[in-house]
Parts: sequence; C-alpha cells; structure tokens
Amino acid sequence: MADHQADELEQALRRAVRGDVSFDAASRALMTMDASNYRRVPAGVVAPRDADDVAAVLAVCRERGVPVVARGAGTSIAGQATGLGVVLDFTRHMRGILSLDPERRTAVVQPGVICDDLRTAAGAHGLTFGPDPSTHSRCTLGGMIGNNSCGSHSVAWGTTADNVHELDVLTYGGERVRAAQGLHDLPARLRDGIRSLAGQHLALLRTGFPELPRRISGYALDELLPEKNADLARALTGSEGTLGVVTEATVRLVEAPGARALAVLGYPDESAAAEAAHTLLPYGPLTVEGMAADLVAGATGLPRGGAWLFVEVGGATREEALSRAQEVARAAAEATTDHTVVADPAGQRALWRVREDASGTATRLRIPGRAEGSEAWPGWEDCAVPPPRLGAYLRDFRALMAQHGLRGTPYGHFGDGCIHVRIDFDLLTEPGIRAFRAFSADLADLVVAHGGSLSGEHGDGLARAELLPRMYGAEMVGLFSRFKDLWDPEGGLNPGVLARPQRLDQNLRFDPLPRRPVDVAFGYPHDKGDFSAAVRRCVGVAKCRNESVSGAGVMCPSYRVTGEEKHSTRGRARLLHEMLAGEVVQDGWRSEEVRDALDLCLSCKGCRSDCPVEVDMATYKAEFLHHHYEGRPRPAAHYSMGWLPVWLRAASLLRAAPAANALAGVSPLATLAKRLGGIAPERDIPELAHEPFTRWWRHRVRAAAREAGAGPGSVRPEHGRTVVLWPDTFTNHLSPAVGRSAVAVLEAAGLRVVVPPKPVCCGLTWVSTGQLDRARTVMRRTLDVMAPALDAGLPVVGLEPSCTAALRTDLPELLTSDPRAARLVESVSTFAQALERYAPDWRPPRIDRPVVGQTHCHQHAVLGDAAERRLRERAGLTGTLSGGCCGLAGNFGFENGHYEVSAACAEEQLLPSVRAAEPGTEVLADGYSCRTQLTQMAGQKGRHLAEVLAERLP
Repeated sequence: MADHQADELEQALRRAVRGDVSFDAASRALMTMDASNYRRVPAGVVAPRDADDVAAVLAVCRERGVPVVARGAGTSIAGQATGLGVVLDFTRHMRGILSLDPERRTAVVQPGVICDDLRTAAGAHGLTFGPDPSTHSRCTLGGMIGNNSCGSHSVAWGTTADNVHELDVLTYGGERVRAAQGLHDLPARLRDGIRSLAGQHLALLRTGFPELPRRISGYALDELLPEKNADLARALTGSEGTLGVVTEATVRLVEAPGARALAVLGYPDESAAAEAAHTLLPYGPLTVEGMAADLVAGATGLPRGGAWLFVEVGGATREEALSRAQEVARAAAEATTDHTVVADPAGQRALWRVREDASGTATRLRIPGRAEGSEAWPGWEDCAVPPPRLGAYLRDFRALMAQHGLRGTPYGHFGDGCIHVRIDFDLLTEPGIRAFRAFSADLADLVVAHGGSLSGEHGDGLARAELLPRMYGAEMVGLFSRFKDLWDPEGGLNPGVLARPQRLDQNLRFDPLPRRPVDVAFGYPHDKGDFSAAVRRCVGVAKCRNESVSGAGVMCPSYRVTGEEKHSTRGRARLLHEMLAGEVVQDGWRSEEVRDALDLCLSCKGCRSDCPVEVDMATYKAEFLHHHYEGRPRPAAHYSMGWLPVWLRAASLLRAAPAANALAGVSPLATLAKRLGGIAPERDIPELAHEPFTRWWRHRVRAAAREAGAGPGSVRPEHGRTVVLWPDTFTNHLSPAVGRSAVAVLEAAGLRVVVPPKPVCCGLTWVSTGQLDRARTVMRRTLDVMAPALDAGLPVVGLEPSCTAALRTDLPELLTSDPRAARLVESVSTFAQALERYAPDWRPPRIDRPVVGQTHCHQHAVLGDAAERRLRERAGLTGTLSGGCCGLAGNFGFENGHYEVSAACAEEQLLPSVRAAEPGTEVLADGYSCRTQLTQMAGQKGRHLAEVLAERLP
C-alpha cells in the first residue's frame, strides 16, 4: 500500500472509529507474526471498542478494498493471525464477560475475553469452559472460535465447536448475522445460498469428512446437513476469520469436578504409550496427554519410563478422584513401566507445567554432546488420526522424518489421536525450504492414509490449506471456495487462508532476516554467536502475556502493568526481528520504536527462566542500547547510575559519605541532583555507608594481625575451607551490614573468609545501561584481581543476587575468549549455596519465625533459590516468598519516567504481602533493590538472610 493511501485510510478510520487506530511502525511490526513460521505486514491496527466499531472498520476497508484480519492473542500456529491490511486487535477493549447464566450453563462473551478469565468466572458457580489449549492463560475466546481450539480436556469436553451455542458475526459486506442452529434468522442471500450448497451436495457432505474427534481442517460443511439442523455456529467455528468477524459469542459451560487427580503412567517408549492411550478412554478420563523422553529430559517427578501418559480424572471429592486415578493406573499396569498418582493440586500443577511449556521447549531440540539446541519450528504442529491408529501413525511419522533427514519431538493429545511436533526444518535457505515443501506433501499423504486430518487443533492457516485437496479432494475443496464466496464475495476477510490459499512456502517470517550474523558484543553461546538466532528464539507462544504471576514466576512485569504488547517479551522480540528485517522498522540499531519498547524492560531476566525458549530480553536490551547510543550522548541516568561504582568508590576514597548524605537531605539540592542525574523526582537518594565493607574488613584484618603479633599477610586459620567473599558495589558502599553479617555466619560455619585485595566489580551497572565496552574493561580488571584465587581453586561467594547473576551470565557472555571467565563462573555460588556445599554439617541458629518478602528476580532466573529455601527451613523460617519483581530492578526504578511502572510492579505482590504480614514476621530481601523499594514505598525494613542468621549467632 502506498504511503498516501495508508495515510488516507488511517484518517478515515480515525473519523469512523472510537477505538484505537495505530498506523505507526511499532504497532504494525507487533502484528506481523503470530506463533507460526509466517509473517505478513499490515497497513495498520485498530482496537475496536464494540461491534459498531467493527462495523465501521469493515465499511471503511470495504470502500477501499483493504483486507481485514481479526486477531486475538496471536498464539495461532498456522499463520492465520498474521497481519494483512487492517488488523482488528480484540485484546484491548472487547474483552468483557457480558453475562453468565449458571442455570442454563451458558456465558455471553466478547471475542477478546481470555480463556482463563472465563474459566475463573465460571468456577465461582462450579462450572468451567471445557476447551483449554496450552495457552489458556492468555489466548482469547475469539481466537479459539476462529481456530476451533481444543486443549488437553477435549476427550471429556470436546472442541470449541462443541461448546459454542450462538455467534454474532459481521460479514465483510456489513451484514449482521446471528449464527445458531437453523437458517431462519439469516439474510435471504445467505439463507438461500447455504440451502442450495448443502441441498445439492448432500451425499458428499455426508461421506466426505473423516470420522475422528479432532477433524479441524477445512470448513465444517457437514454441520449444514438437515439432520444436524444446519448448525451454523458450528460451521463458522474454525473458519479462521475468513467468513465473518465474531463480535459476541454465547458459549456452553460444563460442570467442573470437585476434585481432580493425575495418574502419570510410564511406558517403555512412545509407541507403547500411543497404543495404550485409546484403551483408557472407557474409564472416562478428563485428559490423556502423551510425551516422550526426548522432550522432557531432566524433568523431575516423572515415573520411570521412556514415554508417559498424563491421565487426569475427576471426582466429587479428593478421595473419589484419587480412587479413580488409582483404578486407571491398575488397569494400565500390564503395559506400564512405572506410575505415580498425584492428588495434591500443587504437585499436579508442577507436572502440567512440563506439558504446557512443551510448545516452547520443543523449539530447541536437545543434541547430545552439544550445549546449544537445534532450532525447530511448527508447520506440522497438530495432525490428528483416529486414536486407535496413533501408534502406527507415529511409527510411520518418525520413519518419514528420518527419510527426510529431519528431527522432531512429538507430544500432545494422545487420547484424541492429535500430535504436536516441532521439526528442525531449515527455513533459512532455498534448499531447506524446498525440503520443507517436499516433506509437507509427503506427510499430508501419510496423514490421509491413516484416515486423519491435516489439522487437529490449530487450523490450516497458511501452513496447510494448500494441501487440503490431498485430504478432501478437488470437489470438496471447490465447495470450500463456494462457501467462502457466499459469505465474503469480495474476498476481504483474511485472504490467502483456507479458501484459495497461498503456497505454504510463501510469507515465511525468516525471509527478510539477514543471512549473516550481525556484529554484536555478547557471545550468545546458546545461539552460536548469532543475534538473529537469539531473536528467532521467540516463537510467539506468549507466555509473557500472562496477566498475573504464576507461583514464583517473574516474566513479564512491565507487560502486566501496561497490558501493551510492545512491553511483553514477545512484543520486544518482534520489534527486534523487524529491526533486523529492515522493512517496517527501518532505522536499525538507531530505531526509536525499539528503544521505546525496551525502555520499560526492567532487565529482570525473568524471561531467561520463565520463557519456554529462554529468551533473554535483558541481554538483548543491553546489546541494543550499546549500539543505539554508540558515538552519541546517552541519557543522564546512564552516567549517574551506569557509572555508580566509580562515583561510590570516589566518595569512599574522599571520605565524603557524611557530607553527601547531609547534602542529599537538603531538598533543593537533592532535587537539583536528581534532575541532573536523570533520577525520578519521586525517589529518595540512598544513604551512603560511613564505613564501606572493604574498609571495615581491612581494619579487622589489621586488628587480627596485631593481636596475633604478625603482619597482615601471615594471618591464617588453623582449619576450615577458604572462600572469597565478593564485595559487590551495593554491599560494599550502601549496605555493608550485609557483608559483616555474612562474614560472621560463614566463619561460624567453620569457613575461612578472604576478600579480594583490590576493588572488583561484576560490571552490572554498565551492562544494564548498554555500556558494554566499559563493562568489558571493568570485567577484565576484575579477572586480573581474581586470577590468584581462581588459580588456587577458591570458591567465590556472592551476596547481591544481581551481581552474582552477572558473574554467572553477563561476564562470560561478554568475555567469551577469556578462559578465566569460565573458571569464575564455576567458582561462583550464592551465600546459601556456599554454606550447603562447603559447610554441610553446620547447623544454622533456630529463628522460628514466619517470613515474607520476594525472591530476587535474578536469583529466580539465573541462580535458583533451592539452597536458600532449604537454609530457611533449617533455621525455622517458615512461609513462602512471593514471585514477581519488586519493580526497582537496579537502575530501572530510579530512572526518570519509570516510577509509576516501578511502583505498580511492587504493588503486584511484594507490598501487599508485606502489609498483610502478622507482627513479628521477618521481611526477607536479599537484593539491595528489593530492600530499597520496601523502604521507600512501604516504610518497611527488609533484611538479607545473612543478617537474620547473624543476629541469632551465639
């Protein structure tokens, strides 16, 4: 579309629509892709406020011949939610549950309602919405209706089509249609056309569709048969937005069991599990999910076996559910290698997370003997066959992959005969794309030979629609086109999808990416040093779009605050993708669109652990800022807080802490300092320690030497392992009490503590502000200082989680060619890990007090907190720390313009949990940022675990 046409279209939409109209590069870039291999560039995006807005958009676009694509959360895997023309984004405004009738067991919803929101609302009445794809925490009902989504409970509650009662639909031509059973309410043109189409082809419609529970491919024209009372709602469900735009839906709800139990059955191999799945259906399970060991290597809690079935059953009570699960396990015992039955809800959730993350984890195939995984992609994500044929189909499928030299890890809805798989197609080269096409044709024939459907859940989209003639034949596919023309004669709704499809090897999202690695600072060791490959990690499953924290999770705090796609991990990855592509985002590393999206990234690293494919947006942000500001002035905060270690060290050398603290207490001076330093005016300037930790340490060593009558260098303990305590900037200059407490505890545990003889720094503040050249210089100097300790094999103990995580990740990834970096990584442990490893017999003092607080986000993402939890338990500190992020996140919460987001993050979990704590509860916060946030926003003092333990030492 020419620029002047796009401008005119935008202005016309702004005049006609009350909702949000966005034609800027960032908004368009965010809508180019879904969770598939495909990419289409839209002209603009509209977030309608109601059905009248949708009608107005259609009228404006129809007048100009502009296509329209309806989009939910963009988690579709076949490309049907990719942008083209004008994208309708229903996730912003049209997301209401308009009514819920427990008696009739129905709900009326708008298309942007998130599946889990409906399930929660229904749960208050003992009901639920049956379909629950693995993206249920963020996918929308409109998207589910468009794709006829299913989920793991479809063996009990069916597909979305089985749970749709009525649909309010707008056609591209502007007709308002109420789709239900029967045709009497339709406009005459549609009513007569549908009767003619069905009446002329009754035999074909009765015999031309395979009988299986997961037949999603094509249009469901068999629902138009008179014996089915022409169920138009079912016929439109799964039409992928090609026939009409759903503006409201009446859906059925089902009774939720009072309790559930999960039987996890181990089998020798995948074929055995597949062949057993359908035999368990007579026991009335809610789910029969399958996966093999090559997908879940390293997962804990699974019984012995090479493949597993997850069989969930329900009951009125926990005892009834447990009894039914045990009955399933006994019935399957002859074929299983082992089993476990879990009735505890937390245990079930932990096991289900293994399954639900599979669509992401399967995109990185594990290769024995190699650190990095092979990229794998959707495209043949969800074929389905009759359940009794699943075992034979899987054997043939594996053989076909081997014949084509491909690898993949099948998993999915074994009870319904539906298999998900990501395959390591080479979609970057012409030979690879030809191989992808050839395999797709062969696999389509294989699926049809087994009586199956090319799509068993996610729809045909751009990925499979071209191959529908192999499944249905030319005559039936001709009827699909006729049905499309009846509803959308101008072809304005989602063109290229289902009817008259584009080639499956067109519109691949990798086409515009650079074929050679771009010059970058970080090593990206898990992506072979290729920044494009790192960005390609994001496949769009959108776990980062969850609107609430799950358990101890962190990702993605800024999205949960703003609700905007560009502030999700996926949105930022999409913008980086488009930056590399250079078509929509055209300024490369200088892009203001990318900078604005990354501005609210807290660099919490939550995505590094919580994202199924381990996207590390904190690293990508640092990389971008490094290039974005190269050779030009930076924001003031990059100088004030990025260089914080230098300023604090200077204040220490000049003994200027008392004067600095006094001046910071003078309001006009503090205001001026904050303005000059780019610091949020709402923030208080932290108080500097009068005596830094390292000065205290030197005095202590000298005093010990004098007492021993020898020089400082000759002081040696009589016994105990030596550990190096890392004097990070925050502990050293801002909270030295943490360092003193840690020394006391480590020595009480029988360890000898030493401190580096010269200043050391992990470089984190320079990394987080993208000053990577300076960060490398600082890190090399640190390695020079640490070399003797590394040569001696001494463990290094970190106290500040963010700095300890930087030593584990940022330092080795910036200094990839320095072997000392890898040795430092191997030496570094947290405070609790050091006590557990090097003083395993030490007993901490009993404190016997409840705790509240938050696990540091870098601790969660990089270091893990299992040792900390065990240490707290041994000390009698009871309770669970909350998830999420405190919102201060190093320099982020101090930077001007970030205060509101920072405060909102803190209010998500941390501050409410602290306010609700009983008197006498210990507030734990190992990170300096977390403690500062607590002090400045709640007037509450948090303490490091070392301080709490040291207080109770004899």
